[in-house]
Amino acid sequence: MALQRLDNRAARALFMDRHALLEQPTGGSKGEDLLQLIHRLGFVQLDSINTVARAHDMILYARRPSYRARHLKQLYERDRALFEHWTHDAAVIPIEFYRHWHLRFLRDADMLKARWKNWRRDGFEQKFETVLQHIRDHGPVGSSDVGKDEKKGSGGWWDWHPSKTALEYLWRSGALTVVGRDGFQKRYDLTERVLDAHLCPGDTCDAEATVDWLCNAAFDRLGIATSGEIAAFWDTVSATEAKIWCGQALARGDIEEIGLECADGRERKVFARPGTCEQAAALHDAPGRIRILSPFDPMLRDRNRAERLFGFHYRIEVFVPEPKRIYGYYVFPLLEGDRLIGRIDMKAQRDHDLLHIRAMWPERSVRWSDTRTRRLQAELDRVRRFTDLGKVTFADNWLKSPK
Repeated sequence: MALQRLDNRAARALFMDRHALLEQPTGGSKGEDLLQLIHRLGFVQLDSINTVARAHDMILYARRPSYRARHLKQLYERDRALFEHWTHDAAVIPIEFYRHWHLRFLRDADMLKARWKNWRRDGFEQKFETVLQHIRDHGPVGSSDVGKDEKKGSGGWWDWHPSKTALEYLWRSGALTVVGRDGFQKRYDLTERVLDAHLCPGDTCDAEATVDWLCNAAFDRLGIATSGEIAAFWDTVSATEAKIWCGQALARGDIEEIGLECADGRERKVFARPGTCEQAAALHDAPGRIRILSPFDPMLRDRNRAERLFGFHYRIEVFVPEPKRIYGYYVFPLLEGDRLIGRIDMKAQRDHDLLHIRAMWPERSVRWSDTRTRRLQAELDRVRRFTDLGKVTFADNWLKSPK
């Protein structure tokens, strides 16, 4: 029997809807409204690079333009409605999901102990009790508060001193909780002192129930997915576990296999909930305004999926030597409607109170017009206000030819 087919337009609409980008960028941006948005996304990735604003702030701003960084800080540090841990990278996650991270704590404990013995400084395991006692006696700490008598390395992630490594290990394995950040430096406290007892990790973990929750939660936030994409969403479930879950869900009729039309016209087999194709076909068009996305936006996190769905090839060039960069160190994708229409290189020059635009490259398939320029300028002015800068300036010949 032929598979039901989801055309590319409907697939884009579905994916954007699940990522809170199909509706007009408006609505409440703090407190419960912000928490519900993060719940809908599943998590928001944290990143330290701050050429314009940090990634997590750009992600939330793209959906709620009234959002400001203090709103997330309050939700996280004062209200304790979020916790920080790892998915595919560091992220803030709704606190109600915490109990589903016990499996992650156990797996990270085994994985990191084996991995870090090979390339971290020796002796971090012997620092566990010393670090924990220091926190019991003195309260929350940062990495600079422990191991003061230990030899410091270069400061890079590959060369932590033993007590810093112990802090990270105790956090990743659940004994400690990150309670906030000073600048971008984490502060750690005892989990038992921060969280209610019913949330704290126990001695046992129902791995099967956790895998089921993680797969369902990932699937519902993606709308359509392969087993590999389900596994990658939280990055806790293994590829094998996700494949088994999909097989069982398919046998129960909880999901079905469909044909997904990619941007290049090719068809790819994916899983969907029954009725998804009809729901996707009924979705409205995306707003026409231009929005600037973080390179770490959940819509773009899986670069290969973004290319399949939207025909947009994107690779961040932070770690590419400057002479080999095609676009720039940290270039932001541009979203218009349901299309990714280009990318822009811009930087906040705070010493001069400027948002400076170095270059913008339209996609080859996009005819750039004066109307699009005005739309982009309007969005840049909104970003300027968001970042509390006084003026937008443009380099000479900032509008580039497609590459």
